[in-house]
Parts: sequence; C-alpha cells; structure tokens
Amino acid sequence: QAQLVESGGGLVQPGGSLRLSCVASGSIFSIDHMGWYRQAPGKQRELVADINSSGVAIYADSVKGRFTISRVPMSTTASLQMNSLKPEDTAVYYCNAKMWVRNTTTFDDYWGQGTQVTVSS
Repeated sequence: QAQLVESGGGLVQPGGSLRLSCVASGSIFSIDHMGWYRQAPGKQRELVADINSSGVAIYADSVKGRFTISRVPMSTTASLQMNSLKPEDTAVYYCNAKMWVRNTTTFDDYWGQGTQVTVSS
C-alpha cells in the first residue's frame, strides 16, 4: 500500500508565493517521476511540473520562470515553489508519482487527494 499526501495550499494574493509539498508513504521500492498537476473548475487536469529520478524537470509553458519543482535525490518528497502567482493559477493541485510498491510487480501511477490553491485579491 502507498499513498501521496499534498500540503501547502491556501489563499494568496496575486504576486505572492506558495510552496507545495508532496510526500509519498508506504512500502515503496522505488519512485520514478514525481510531479504536479492542476485542475481548475471547468478545465481539464493539466501538467504543471514534473521531475524524474535524475533531477531533470519539465514545466508547463504557463509556469516557466515562476514555478520550481524540486526533489531530494532518492527521496519520497517533492516540492513545488510557486512565485509570482496569478489568478489563473487558481486550481486544485495534485501530486502524481510513478511508484513501485510492495505486492506489485510494476511501476504504477499514484495520485494525491489534491490541495487547493486560490490566488485572489
């Protein structure tokens, strides 16, 4: 059994910053990618940022230069530093990870429950 838990969401004014954290727990053998997705009301879920086990990160064009994903090497935690936040960043942010856990034989996708980020004056 394994799970992902996000934290750090909240209400922030435009131009402000938030830092999200995602922690994977359980009997985990290995983690490949860890990343963040977001879903705004009436919108489909979209990739925000992703980081692989080598520390190589990718970002959606809409957040490049403002958001930074980080991960301690070989750790179960990923963070998303969000700066210069805009109202259009308002969404539920979900952690995603591809993990190999006990009682399984493959890497599988896991999702957190989401954390709300609201950017508003």
